[in-house]
Amino acid sequence: MIRNFRELYSYRGLLLSLVQRELKARYRGSVLGFFWTFLNPTLHMLVYALLFGVFMKNQIPHYAYFMFVGLLPWIWFSTSVSAGASAISDRRDLMTKVRFPAQVLPATVVATNFCNFIFSLPLMVVLGLIFGVVPSWHVVLFPVVVLIQMCFTFAVVYAVSAFNVTFRDLQHIVMNLMTLWFFMTPVLYKLSTIPEEYRRVLQVLNPMSILITSYQAIFYEHRLPDAVPLVSLLGVSIVLLWGATQIFESRREEFAESI
Repeated sequence: MIRNFRELYSYRGLLLSLVQRELKARYRGSVLGFFWTFLNPTLHMLVYALLFGVFMKNQIPHYAYFMFVGLLPWIWFSTSVSAGASAISDRRDLMTKVRFPAQVLPATVVATNFCNFIFSLPLMVVLGLIFGVVPSWHVVLFPVVVLIQMCFTFAVVYAVSAFNVTFRDLQHIVMNLMTLWFFMTPVLYKLSTIPEEYRRVLQVLNPMSILITSYQAIFYEHRLPDAVPLVSLLGVSIVLLWGATQIFESRREEFAESI
């Protein structure tokens, strides 16, 4: 794992260049261009707020803001995994070049969507101010939660991108699984609404539930996230990242031939 990220750091110039190109190309030709970075999560929020906050009359105070706090990190994760699955298999033009660093491609996907996440945070703060919710000192834990999500996201993306090279159906399976995963994650509802006997099972089987509830604790509930699940997830994420990079390294020589 250390070797993989040492190589990734040595190619940081290439990574930065690819991220910049992806950010510029994402909405190229559209009238609103970069503003879609803010419009996409906002439109998602409006749809879910209308459905669950108006039609189904959810009783959570400031529901639109509550949902937006969980929606932004979820979009970062789900978009990274969905696009990352084909990060290697769709780039034959680069993979057939001599000594092209394959690990840069999944990293580009995660970094690009991370940038969109960061760019959308001011919108979340403004929405909170509209509802009278002002960020508190608990935001000092925000970088820690982001770092843990970064590790976990890298682990998942490296694994699925490596396997998808030889098993192309995986990218379609992943896209459908992300829908199920979304509704199994407390973005649209509070974790406390789940019966207590199932709550711990959900946290064990779904690491994103720990991350989402941590963001909600910081920005919505104005308290520190629960330390034990978060520290446990950090350890699990590091182990998963090590395993994913091992899988990626073991299959890297096959990439150019398989695609």
